[in-house]
Amino acid sequence: MAKLERRLTGDFDAVLDALDRGILEGSVSATYEDGSDYAAGEVRCAVRVYERYSYVGGNRVSLNLTLAGTGRKLFLSAITSGGSQAVFFKINTWGEEAFLDTLREIVDGLPGRGI
Repeated sequence: MAKLERRLTGDFDAVLDALDRGILEGSVSATYEDGSDYAAGEVRCAVRVYERYSYVGGNRVSLNLTLAGTGRKLFLSAITSGGSQAVFFKINTWGEEAFLDTLREIVDGLPGRGI
């Protein structure tokens, strides 16, 4: 399991759209599995689950993304899972790290770390 967390500044919908497009365009095997949106006043939260095939690991890896925010203050938490081939302990987690690296590049490329 690998995790990435960042504070961002920007428009919630624009950032979420950039993350979604970047993940799906970042890998030919990436798929959107499901998601959920919640709002209470100015507070918003979006949860997204993606999957992709890891050629290095020879298995599927998931990425769970949560974007929360109020106004232009945003917080991103992303956690990958899967990718291990062992029964009792985790080995071969390259696919998880690679999936998270894709997201890290997207986040680092956001104008002003947000839109």
